[in-house]
Amino acid sequence: MMCFIAVFSLLWWSGTKPAMSPRFRTSGNLVITREIDVAKNQSFWFINKKSTTQKVVEEQVAALNIQVGNLCQFLPQDKVGEFAKLSKIELLEATEKSIGPPEMHKYHCELKNFREKEKQLETSCKEKTEYLEKMIQRNERYKQDVERFYERKRHLDLIEMLEAKRPWVEYENVRQEYEEVKLARDQAKDEVRKLKEGQIPITRRIEETERQRHNLEARIREKATDIKETSQKCKQKQDVIERKDKHIEELQQALTVKQNEEHDRQRRISNTRKMIEDLQNELKTKENCENLQPEIDAITNDLRRVQDEKALCEGEIIDKRRERETLEKEKKSVDDHIVRFDNLMNQKEDKLRQRYRDTYDAVLWLRNNRDKFKQRVFEPIMLTINMKDNKNAKYIENHIPSNDLRAFVFESQEDMEVFLKEVRDHKKLRVNAVIAPKSSYADKAPSRPLNELKQYGFFSYLRELFDAPDPVMSYLCCQYHIHEVPVGTERTRERIERVIQETRLKQIYTAEEKFVMKTSFYSNKVISSNTSLKVAQFLTVTVDLEQRRHLEEQLKEINRKLQAVESGLIALRETNKHLEHKDNELRQKKKELLERKTKKRQLEQKISSKLGSLKLMEQDTCNLEEEERKASTKIKEINVQKAKLVTELTELLKICTSLHIQKVDLILHNTTVISEKNKLESDYMAAASQLRLTEQHFIELDESRQRLLQKCKELMKRARQVCNLGAEQTVPQEYQTQVPTIPNGHNSSPPMAFQDLPNTLDEIDALLTEERSRASCFTGLNPTVVEEYTKREEEIEQLTEELKIKKVELDKYRENISQVKERWLNPLKELVEKINEKFSNFFSSMQCAGEIDLHTENEEDYDKYGIRIRVKFRSSTQLHELTPHHQSGGERSVSTMLYLMALQELNRCPFRVVDEINQGMDPINERRVFEMVVNTACKENTSQYFFITPKLLQNLPYNEKMTVLFVYNGPHMLEPNRWNLKAFQRRRRRITFTQPSQ
Repeated sequence: MMCFIAVFSLLWWSGTKPAMSPRFRTSGNLVITREIDVAKNQSFWFINKKSTTQKVVEEQVAALNIQVGNLCQFLPQDKVGEFAKLSKIELLEATEKSIGPPEMHKYHCELKNFREKEKQLETSCKEKTEYLEKMIQRNERYKQDVERFYERKRHLDLIEMLEAKRPWVEYENVRQEYEEVKLARDQAKDEVRKLKEGQIPITRRIEETERQRHNLEARIREKATDIKETSQKCKQKQDVIERKDKHIEELQQALTVKQNEEHDRQRRISNTRKMIEDLQNELKTKENCENLQPEIDAITNDLRRVQDEKALCEGEIIDKRRERETLEKEKKSVDDHIVRFDNLMNQKEDKLRQRYRDTYDAVLWLRNNRDKFKQRVFEPIMLTINMKDNKNAKYIENHIPSNDLRAFVFESQEDMEVFLKEVRDHKKLRVNAVIAPKSSYADKAPSRPLNELKQYGFFSYLRELFDAPDPVMSYLCCQYHIHEVPVGTERTRERIERVIQETRLKQIYTAEEKFVMKTSFYSNKVISSNTSLKVAQFLTVTVDLEQRRHLEEQLKEINRKLQAVESGLIALRETNKHLEHKDNELRQKKKELLERKTKKRQLEQKISSKLGSLKLMEQDTCNLEEEERKASTKIKEINVQKAKLVTELTELLKICTSLHIQKVDLILHNTTVISEKNKLESDYMAAASQLRLTEQHFIELDESRQRLLQKCKELMKRARQVCNLGAEQTVPQEYQTQVPTIPNGHNSSPPMAFQDLPNTLDEIDALLTEERSRASCFTGLNPTVVEEYTKREEEIEQLTEELKIKKVELDKYRENISQVKERWLNPLKELVEKINEKFSNFFSSMQCAGEIDLHTENEEDYDKYGIRIRVKFRSSTQLHELTPHHQSGGERSVSTMLYLMALQELNRCPFRVVDEINQGMDPINERRVFEMVVNTACKENTSQYFFITPKLLQNLPYNEKMTVLFVYNGPHMLEPNRWNLKAFQRRRRRITFTQPSQ
């Protein structure tokens, strides 16, 4: 049996001996032995030569805080890279296990577990909260339907109660009406008896007053007859007096009229004499009128001549107006043609604006600033060229690049620089500009006449397909040789190989393709390539510029003619105005001469007429004094007669007044009697009427009482039927108390009791109509929704309670986290601070920089806490985190070793093992690290330190507390029983002593 025995003795750099388990406590060290049977693939464990199990060994090792898998305690050579690859989280965990208090790692694990539970609870609470909110929202959506359902049920219950109460209300109303009618009938019967007894004394008094009235009326009639006779006599006397007054007035008016007529006649005679005198004086001053006729004839001739000239002038004005109207119609027609051309140009400009906005803006600027240029500047080529046939636009657009189609063409380099400076530099517009050749190419003949190419189907060169200004055409011929590129048809495409071989043209176009031919420099063969033609976009709009120029010239000619016609019209109007003025002057002169000629004859006739009138007025004379005397005598006679009549009238008036007074007294007495009689009759009639009405009312009330009694019986019977009551039963209890119709928690008005319902039919009918209308509004309600809503309400209540429990549990976990965190984090920060202090000191002694810190992105994520190592080996760099990629292998080894050294004094492990950590270090760093290891590991109260290495530098410092063990191995090694270290040392000393003498 082959056995491998591994013995681990806790010896190297001396330090504090480890504590041992009580079970295996001895006076020496704890020795663990493992025997491996390779053949049987078994292991046997021994502690201090006593057999044991692997589990007990693991317990003893754990009790000594020995962690074989912790790289902070056992670091083999092949794990140095892995140590650098340790994440911050893993490094923290290893450090906690290695040097932290026993409970630190436990607290950390608890925190992570608590945090995980907290997250789970938070997630659970969040999910339950979201689910609860969804349930609440869903119930909120159906809440209105549920409330509407219960609201409808409440309305239906109320309708049922109203329908049950209505017959009782009808019965009660009729019963009350019956009682009222019965009481009123008894009252009416008593009233009829009283009215009959009160009519007898009234009848006697009426008969007595009637006799008094007859006597008084007879006496009044007698007085009325006397008054009538006397009044007739007074009226006759008054009529006579009025006639006398009227006669006097007529005499006075006749005298006044005669006086006025005489005064008026004298005035008219005076005026007529004065007028005759004035007319005679005027007649004397008038000249002889026989010499005015020649002057009148001359003016008539001049007037006729002026009228002829005026008629001729007006005819010319009419002709001019007709000519102007004709020219204006021609102008409108030409303008319309030009507008149509401009619309086509606008289409081209719109396409330019939509595709190349900067170029369009530059065109607008050019049109407003042409005065800044010395020579002609042409707008973009796509605007200046005009296709003769828009079907051929595709050839031009495929031949000329779009950059040149939108380029401005200049005749002067200086003008182009001014333009580009303004447009490109100042306005920041992206535009293209080209210069036309100084010598024109526009009319340059093609190298081969078109007639020679027609046999191949060519019908034109590109140049002949469109019109353009000479500089633009010259530039295109010079730059793109449009005068050398023929355009063919499908026939050309069919014989394209023959065309290429025989014509030796460089570029040709067929109906739908472009062919480009090149000759190879090596083989002298013709190489052709063809591309399909793109559809034309810009040049499809055709504008005949020559016709437009012709129309503009025609418009200028029409405007010139219009201006000439207008000038002629103005001159003719002035001439006509002058002739009109002259005609008016001649007519006025002729009128004045004619008036002067007829004036004398008119004056003589007026004088003769006035003299006749004067003679008639002088013959019509009147004697006013005689007329006044006669009128005065007649008026005196009439006044005497009038005085006698007035005296007689006064006597009659006195008699009439006395009779009137007597009649009035009798009338007043009679009126009193009549009034008394009327009052008695009125009282009697009122009593009789009241008696009839009362008797009728009594009969009606008695009939109504019988009818209401019968109706009460019928209504009582129907009300009991509605409520399912027997003959002796009262209103059931459920109609007297409140009836709940809607579960608690739903918005609704409180249920109504039977006695709380309206007590009048109108109110009940109104409420019934209202409730039925409201109930009919609640359509489409599903009882299933109510059941689901109720179940969901219960589920919401249950979820709310569960969520409350979860939140309490979550608060409890948070409280535990807070307590454990305080017990874990503060000691951990102090521990990391101590490690950082030692680590920084170690790096400072090497003229480098390093630091350790506790790193986390979120303070609450305890599983993300870690120890971050940052180092700097060169002064020109910044601190960088220790990673397998940023530092070299030697720098990682130094950093790892110094971190382990920083843990040395804080280590609770009995020993630590480092294997070949110095491999990869440069000699300087290796020496510095070794010195630090020696100084740190040889201090008091530190754990033992095993440093395994295949080689060491010379002249390293050693300490007396150090033990060096040499492991010899190899194919030429001595047998163990022949091994004698002391003999080897003596031989070495002899070799050393003999070398100098040699």
